[in-house]
Amino acid sequence: MDLVIISGRSGSGKSTVLHILEDRGYYCIDNLPASLLLALVDRLSSKSPAISRVAVSIDARNISSDLLRLPQFIEQMNAKNLPVRIMFLDANIQTLLKRYSESRRKHPLSSTEVGLKEAIGRESELLEPISLLAGLTIDTSKMSLQGLTDLIIRQVIENEDTNMALLFQSFGFKNGVPVDADIVYDVRCLPNPYWESNLRTLTGRAAEVAEYLDAQSEVQEMLNDIRHYLRTWLPKYEENNRSYLTVAIGCTGGQHRSVYLCEKLASDFSPFISNVQVQHRELP
Repeated sequence: MDLVIISGRSGSGKSTVLHILEDRGYYCIDNLPASLLLALVDRLSSKSPAISRVAVSIDARNISSDLLRLPQFIEQMNAKNLPVRIMFLDANIQTLLKRYSESRRKHPLSSTEVGLKEAIGRESELLEPISLLAGLTIDTSKMSLQGLTDLIIRQVIENEDTNMALLFQSFGFKNGVPVDADIVYDVRCLPNPYWESNLRTLTGRAAEVAEYLDAQSEVQEMLNDIRHYLRTWLPKYEENNRSYLTVAIGCTGGQHRSVYLCEKLASDFSPFISNVQVQHRELP
């Protein structure tokens, strides 16, 4: 059985993700009490034919004691050879406040005594146990519906085996560091093609930029160091039951050096890892 647990702060897109998975054949349940996870899996596995793709949403509406015991429930399922993939959605406080203001929905933890901002803060505390278990964390603050849909299809639906999905993401520091990155490399110290007039308007995908960076000894040294680190430690991440790993590489604008390095690394690791993806945040 492929079991996906979706959690996250209210307003971050949990219901949207659940609908995406339901539209693609998952048996979906919203706001399942965490204490019923094992019973649900046993029940669905015993049906004829058995239901093989299940997604459940577990959030702050759960009993707090159940959320604290969630690691125990997950261990019980692992002991029965029932692997679980956990996805945690989040967004920054300004985005959550804006979304609630626009939708005029009531936050599940707000009341006449508890304001919206305080409710969002309390929710973060309640969800900390499950956020620490998540193999995939998604920040939806600047994400469109289509962008979220594409990400779920690529990272979840197309990765139903037990192998870890490895994502190389380029970005520009001037637009902020991706909050959902697991490993971040800063390559702003490397020679910048931007200062070459014939390369400025190109990106790291262009053959001319690649040729320029291929010839820079510092770039190749950085590339080899990142390769060595990942080859050494990726097996350890997999042994720790990580389903997803995002390696973010940033330069100043996210156009040349970071793009080039992500493309190189994806090409290097594709022969050894079945699910290697590349995402360039600053490119159209």
